[in-house]
Amino acid sequence: MAYGDRRLLRVCCAVLVGGLIATGCAGDGDDRDDGAKPGGQGSTKGSTSGAPTPGGAATAAPDPTPAPTPTALDFTPDPKRVPKNAADARRIALAVVAGPDAWGPDYVKRTPYLSGPDYWPVLGDGCSWETGTRPSDVLSSVTAYSEVPAAEGRGTLRVAATVTVHRTEDDADWEMAETLEEALRCPNQRLRDGERIEGLISLGNPFGLGGNYTATDSLGERGGYYSDAVPGKQFYGWYQSRIGQVTVATVVKGAPGYSEQATDTTVGTVTAQVQALVTMLERVKDELEVQS
Repeated sequence: MAYGDRRLLRVCCAVLVGGLIATGCAGDGDDRDDGAKPGGQGSTKGSTSGAPTPGGAATAAPDPTPAPTPTALDFTPDPKRVPKNAADARRIALAVVAGPDAWGPDYVKRTPYLSGPDYWPVLGDGCSWETGTRPSDVLSSVTAYSEVPAAEGRGTLRVAATVTVHRTEDDADWEMAETLEEALRCPNQRLRDGERIEGLISLGNPFGLGGNYTATDSLGERGGYYSDAVPGKQFYGWYQSRIGQVTVATVVKGAPGYSEQATDTTVGTVTAQVQALVTMLERVKDELEVQS
C-alpha cells in the first residue's frame, strides 16, 4: 500500500489557527468535528430524517454511534528498524519528507529542492536565523522546498517540509521543547535578508490534547510574515509533530491571494499544510513500526 493511504483519510492533526487550536482533517466531510454535517448544514440531536412512516409521521433519525476516542498512539516501534547511523537516518528522512505531491496538485518543486545533508538552521541571540552546525544528537535532517507558482492574480506561495531524525526519543523531545521556547524568546524573527516574521505565538499539544491523536507531541506557531518581495502583511504558519525519535514539520509563508482558511477571495492553505504533516507522520510509522 502506498505511503499514507493506510490511515491518512481518517486522521486529523491539531493545528494553530488564530491563536486557538482547531482540528484540520485530511479527509472527507464525514470526519468533520465542527458540529456540521457533511452537507454543511447545522444539526441538533433528535432531528428528523424527513422520511415518513407508513402512518405518515416522520421518524427520528438515530443518533450515530461516536467513534471511540483513542487512548494511546497507534504506533509500536520495531527495535530492529531504528536507525543506527547517519546513513540509515538519511534514508528514512528522504523517504518521509513531504514533496509537492503531499501538499496538493498545484504544488511543484522549488530550486533547489532539497537542503544539503549538513544544513542546520540556528536562531541566534539577535533573533536572526543563521546557518549552524548540526548537533551531535541529530543523525540526519532534510528539508524539501515546494511552491505554488504565481497565477490568476495570486502570488507565489512558498512552503517547506522538514524531517529530523534524532539519536533518541529524548533528543527529539528536547527539540520540540526548544521550538516552543524560540517563539517565546523571539516573537519577532529575521528569516533572511528581506524576510521576517512578527508577533509569533506558539502552542503545544501532547497526545490526547487539543485534538492531537496522530503524534506523540505536536505544536503550532503562527505569526505575520513580511517580505520585501511581497506587499503587506501575510500569514506565517509552522506545524511540528513528533513520533518517537523523529520530528516532522511544515511551514507556509503566505502570499497575496491566499489565507489560512479559504474565503470568497482567497485560497486556504491549512488543509494542504496539515495533509503534508499527516502524510509524513504516516510515513514515519511505515518506516519504523512493527510490521503486522
